[in-house]
Amino acid sequence: FGRGAREKIIDEIKARNFKKILVVTDKSLIKTGTVALVTKLLDQNKIDYVTYDGVKPNPSVQNVKDGLNMAITNKVDCIIAVGGGSSIDTAKAIAVIYTNPEFSDVVSLDGTAATKNKALPLIALPTTAGTAAEVTINYVITDEVRTKKMVCVDVHDIPVVAIIDPDLMQGMPQSIAASTGMDALTHAMEGYITKAGWLIPDMFHINAMALIYKNLEKAANEKDKRAVEKMGYAQYIAGMGFSNVGLGIVHSMAHSLGAYFDTPHGVANALLLPHVLKFNGQVCPELFRNMGNAFGLDMKNTTDEEAVQKVVDAVKELSIKLHIPQTLKEIGIPKEMLPTLAEQALKDACTPGNPREVTKEDILALYKEAYE
Repeated sequence: FGRGAREKIIDEIKARNFKKILVVTDKSLIKTGTVALVTKLLDQNKIDYVTYDGVKPNPSVQNVKDGLNMAITNKVDCIIAVGGGSSIDTAKAIAVIYTNPEFSDVVSLDGTAATKNKALPLIALPTTAGTAAEVTINYVITDEVRTKKMVCVDVHDIPVVAIIDPDLMQGMPQSIAASTGMDALTHAMEGYITKAGWLIPDMFHINAMALIYKNLEKAANEKDKRAVEKMGYAQYIAGMGFSNVGLGIVHSMAHSLGAYFDTPHGVANALLLPHVLKFNGQVCPELFRNMGNAFGLDMKNTTDEEAVQKVVDAVKELSIKLHIPQTLKEIGIPKEMLPTLAEQALKDACTPGNPREVTKEDILALYKEAYE
């Protein structure tokens, strides 16, 4: 953790005796010079590496296959992922298949795959304060043939080292800092109210919520250095929480939007979060009081309905301040596709964790509510 923490990567590589590395990233991070902050350390220490920079914002099965081919051809013994959730998720899939080649079709990793071997060692350096992919057991890959975001869950994919260096996050464009920060808030809030929630993950989620609510606007809109650092911690501990208890239908619905329309995941989460929170608040209003207290809201003398609404309003106001689109119509989603999106969301791996039981009709109603 901390500014300059990326320099520790050399100690980690040498201690583990890695000889040939695959760097997984995307072209935009190459262009901005962010990746060079890491690769120049490899160059200075004469560490051999090759770079796969073809990762898409919603990484595809083909991305994984292309990166895997490069890893196999170059006989690498370690992967370094530099990027947001897209790069880290792609690196996880490559690392898992490298040591479990029977899953080389990629699509068989969907859900909880019965892999036998630990993934190829992966060192993750997130450049966004949002997904916490560097600490979770999850990764998400888009199957473009089935138009589905595959939520892959595997304890074998956890990186061996996570390096949280705010220097790598400082240069995020406002829109990416905002949307990925709202993704982190969604992780904390959904993780907190999920069916599987319990004391230890609750500690992570409540603290993550407090840090994000108080720092995200400054981090994204003002590039305040201290706020960027706190967002780095917050998104990580949110990941520590939800990786143990799962998520809910905000993510299910966002996954459908990403699969069909390539909607950025953080934008989809931010747009849907207030609607789903209000829907779920009917079954766990006492948890909303706790979330409101974490935000620093005055929750005294409120009815259950008022407590829920206060939290919903706070989340929506934060999203507006971050200049995030507020309706599905605004981001160009065709209204006639909503039933298809609802059907896909109902089948998503995150749906069973939702605190309130849902039907396709419930999800469709939420999409319609978020439409305009």
